Amino acid sequence: MTVVPFCKEHIDDIARLENECFSTPWSKQALTDELENPNANFLTAFDGEKLVGYLGLYDISGECYITNIAVFPEFRRMGVADMLLSRGESEAVKRGCIFISLEVRQSNSPAIDLYKKHGYEIAGVRKNFYSRPAEDAYIMTKILRTDPA
Repeated sequence: MTVVPFCKEHIDDIARLENECFSTPWSKQALTDELENPNANFLTAFDGEKLVGYLGLYDISGECYITNIAVFPEFRRMGVADMLLSRGESEAVKRGCIFISLEVRQSNSPAIDLYKKHGYEIAGVRKNFYSRPAEDAYIMTKILRTDPA
């Protein structure tokens, strides 16, 4: 498996992955727009020539936010999300981020377990954050470094 930066050639596969994994997927246009966003840092995972997953993150003023992490079902439980998360954290540190955060459905135990394995902690709850179905989200955070830049 390899991880490479997101580029326009990946949009169709990521849009398909979004539609397969999320009840409110990002559109192709929204994904395309991220290519021009200087705060976006999206990464894609490949098994050979096949895109198998991706991670999107933003960094703004020393804070990093994970927008999405998704893996095609047939490649889950193979370390893809773990690899993407590790690489995303490394990229955030390179960009000078102090901490990283995300939201996750409270029912998504596999994702919560992955984040906890990486040192994320539940910092709060966002009521009715998700729709289709309606559900609260945990806010999870991880301190990446304690030294000032």
